[in-house]
Amino acid sequence: MYASVAGLKAHMQKLTVIGNNVANVNTQGYKKQRTVFRDSVYSMYSAGSNGTTTVGGMNPSQLGYGSMIGSIDLNMSSSSYNPGNTTDCALVGDGFFLVGTKDVENSTNPETYDQNFSAENFKALNLTRVGDFDIGPDNYLVDGKGNVVYGFMTTRDTITEPGPDGKPVTRQVVSDQLVPIRLPRWDENHNIKYARTDLTVTVDANGNKTGTAIAQGGAAGRLVDDQPNFPGNTPDGATPPADGTTVETEYEFAQLDSITIDSKTGCISGTSKADGKPVVIGYLAIGSVTNPNGVSHIGESYYKCSDGAGSLSISMLGGVQKDIGLQSVGYSRLAADPNAAQGTQTEPLPGTDILGCDTEMMVGFLEAPNVDLAEEIAELITTQRGYQANTRIITVTDSMLEELVNMKR
Repeated sequence: MYASVAGLKAHMQKLTVIGNNVANVNTQGYKKQRTVFRDSVYSMYSAGSNGTTTVGGMNPSQLGYGSMIGSIDLNMSSSSYNPGNTTDCALVGDGFFLVGTKDVENSTNPETYDQNFSAENFKALNLTRVGDFDIGPDNYLVDGKGNVVYGFMTTRDTITEPGPDGKPVTRQVVSDQLVPIRLPRWDENHNIKYARTDLTVTVDANGNKTGTAIAQGGAAGRLVDDQPNFPGNTPDGATPPADGTTVETEYEFAQLDSITIDSKTGCISGTSKADGKPVVIGYLAIGSVTNPNGVSHIGESYYKCSDGAGSLSISMLGGVQKDIGLQSVGYSRLAADPNAAQGTQTEPLPGTDILGCDTEMMVGFLEAPNVDLAEEIAELITTQRGYQANTRIITVTDSMLEELVNMKR
């Protein structure tokens, strides 16, 4: 009877998994689970023997005590894709979009460069396959739940450098710091003011920010939005108070039209509403884990790279990191390591390389769930029959006990 009780519990747990799959048959990006049963504990009824010169051997006799849940596995395979909005994104292949709250940047891109920074810091981010992206009211790229999307932001329009063959090559200037993607700002003349890494920014007791230019060749500073009082800008007429504190006047976020995401590279761009010129905002980052089926659910279509998933590495679509000159996350800040001689540390930190990936992306689509409803209904039927059979064992055992009790009336 106790073996059947264990079987009931196992089948009930499997029914919960099936019910969850069926409940999410229309949930975008949902990945189905499966239940694997294993037999439970055994007791030895009679031991086996290998035989002797006079008698043969004998197999052991054991009594089993039912079944148990061996594992509940996650199936990260893709299914189909549904049409969506113009900025919706769906990954074809392995990988995840990286999202989180704005303060997670303190882990992926610390205020002061941390000598203990490692690839483990990336695990503070949430992983998702649901790319329902849009520019939010605070001018950040966000998903449908309001979590900001992480990637690499543009810091200058373009730069022309000698290529491998000696010919000039023009490329976008993009920071290697993993940050929330947001719109650039513009000044009163609608000139685009990209975020900067050439400053050391300090904040005084009044909350005023002061930027000090970093000497040429020094480590890059943390990516910050440009402000009128930073070096290289002309203040907009504000007069500093007599006590020497700075009046903080921020540039407004630029207003852009026709924001699009390139399916080949993950490049996010738009056109200025002032003059119609193209503006490159940044690039999406893709998270790749050692074991995609080992990620942990945290709800709302988000996952964590926890124990069982292995390491989390940062990738970019189409190998674009080579074209824009990125090597590893935070590499431009390595010289800030206090344990390294200034400007001499040249090797990226282990696990922080920005890799290329074979994953492709569809823009204007969302990934559909990989739940096969017919398969789930078939599993439901067999689970119901298994549960029913275990109840019959308990009923029969109860009848036998009743007969035993009724022997003496």
